[in-house]
Amino acid sequence: MKFSFNRYPIFALLNNLLVVYVLFTICRLVFLLTNWNLYTDTLSWSHALSLFSAGLIFDTSAILYTNALVILGFLLPLHWKECPAYYQIIRWIYVICNSVAVYANLIDCVYFPFTGKRTTTTVFAEFSHEGAGNMTKIFAEQFLVNWYLVILAGVFTWLLWKLFRPRPSDIRKSLPIRHLSSYYAIQAVSLAVAVPLCIGGMRGGFTHAVRPITISNANQYVNRPAETGIVLNTPFSIYRTLSKKPMVIPDYMSDQEAEALFTPIHIPTDSLAFQSKNVVVLILESFGKQHFGFYNQTLHGGTYKGFTPFLDSLITHGAMTWQYSYANGRKSIEGMPSVLSALPNFVEPLFLTPASLNKMSGLARELGEQKGYTTAFFHGAQNGSMGFQAFARATGFAQYYGRTEYNADKRFHGDDDYDGTWAIWDEEFLQYYALTMSGMKQPFMTAVFTASSHTPCIVPDRYKGVFPKGENPVQECVAYSDNALRLFFETASKQPWFRNTLFVITADHTSGPVDPYYTTTLGNFCVPIILYAPGDSTLCGYDQQRIVEQVDIMPTVLSYLHYDRPYLAFGKDMLSSSPEDSYALHWVTSSNGYEFVKGNYAVEFDGQDVTAVYRYRTDSLLTHNVMKTMPQDTLRQMTRQMQSIIQQYMQRMNNDKLVIE
Repeated sequence: MKFSFNRYPIFALLNNLLVVYVLFTICRLVFLLTNWNLYTDTLSWSHALSLFSAGLIFDTSAILYTNALVILGFLLPLHWKECPAYYQIIRWIYVICNSVAVYANLIDCVYFPFTGKRTTTTVFAEFSHEGAGNMTKIFAEQFLVNWYLVILAGVFTWLLWKLFRPRPSDIRKSLPIRHLSSYYAIQAVSLAVAVPLCIGGMRGGFTHAVRPITISNANQYVNRPAETGIVLNTPFSIYRTLSKKPMVIPDYMSDQEAEALFTPIHIPTDSLAFQSKNVVVLILESFGKQHFGFYNQTLHGGTYKGFTPFLDSLITHGAMTWQYSYANGRKSIEGMPSVLSALPNFVEPLFLTPASLNKMSGLARELGEQKGYTTAFFHGAQNGSMGFQAFARATGFAQYYGRTEYNADKRFHGDDDYDGTWAIWDEEFLQYYALTMSGMKQPFMTAVFTASSHTPCIVPDRYKGVFPKGENPVQECVAYSDNALRLFFETASKQPWFRNTLFVITADHTSGPVDPYYTTTLGNFCVPIILYAPGDSTLCGYDQQRIVEQVDIMPTVLSYLHYDRPYLAFGKDMLSSSPEDSYALHWVTSSNGYEFVKGNYAVEFDGQDVTAVYRYRTDSLLTHNVMKTMPQDTLRQMTRQMQSIIQQYMQRMNNDKLVIE
């Protein structure tokens, strides 16, 4: 009796699944090649092969989920000759489902550098405020930029259709009637064997002791978190986050011990009178430190010019900044709560959790409600985009200025200044920002979120060829936005409010790294934090000892103003805290764990155990794990402090206690 895929469905099914495995592997290879700059300095070919092998575990789970209907359809006891149309229906299901899966993998080849992780279901909520027309335009532009991936996607779909078995000719050659008994026997056995095998493959193991594998399981195969992008695949990441459970509140210690180690409640003791200075916060899209000349002189032997000549000059001539300054997230929607409300990003972006409906404070609420400040948030995108407008409102901003308000201002050219994808060009919108503040009652607290230094990485036609291009396409846009900031400050300096203003400049997150220093977990969070108060000679210098982060901005600003009321903030005063007590804590999405930086050490923590420790000041690429050789008392103290912060944040997030009542 001849066993072949044109006689028994089980062999045709195995053929079809093998095709999908091959396409997933090709997708992984394409992912590695398109993101080679993230791995080239630390990834050997032998290690790459081991990552590819580990990836088969996650591929198996994703492929079985994707093809569950196809597998069931092939193994049901139906004879091919009795219902030939049945397999045409299965063929369409197979091609459509697997095409979507490989498309998702190819899309992440482009999207991964911006998030540092494979895409999960949070992406749907993240872009839920974008209109269908705008999203269509964005996808169309990305298709043009990444045309080679579009062609590859088409080839994959063609292969799925072409290589599918059974073909019509196979059905015609199927078993004669006299062999039907063996046919049904093999179908029954195949179905009985396939069910437990599929369950085990989806779970990642076959014993009761094995929990279903999830995204964090990729860590056991990698040397550093960024490599999880090679091990994982996008369909798996999406499937594993389809039904997200509520955040788990850890029980590391008693509440009393936790509060003794850290408290987010700030009770000012400053006896100086409150100074009613204006506060202007500029959150710059994708302005990671790697783009600056100032911060990178040591890395490049003092010869690096960077792409931010204006901000470099501002730092040098009268501003305050820090060498060790970090973001609290990797997405725009994670930067805004950290910068404006001192709320970090742990596990999931605040925007995308039920806690986004909690009562929250921030600079706008504290200064607006308690000190009578005029408050306003500015973002040149379509009103409601990214959920910024809703968050601004929730945290006390009384006014919102978006693309709608810009278009209504007759001093400007409305949608003639629209970049065609995301928002009003930074140059025009920052001018609008400066002039609109001149019409506000002082004191005011405002914030602007820029947009031009973002994919699709274009500059206005009049500036094409004007700014330097770097290894990363966004760097030309960074240079354009830096020039827009120069023009903003030029206009602002002529306004009556300028010399009575504290400017805070930071980035929402980093962008695709170029230098190896910025490919590490710490490098992925390196953003500038700059304070500038015209005429205040005490607020200047380059602090190379303290460790600071975005959540420190709110308490620092309030302390600088001598704010005299209690408030809640998961940060510290960057100006008065001692270097020994300074620290930074962030959630590393690529490893599904925390990173705590204090003193000379960076501690990696998976939520239960410390997994690695690095002397980041001297080991900038985080290559030497000193967890077992460092002073263990220091490690215990750092771990307990970190656990205290995490526990209290989760408690307050889940119990709606993010403000003092």
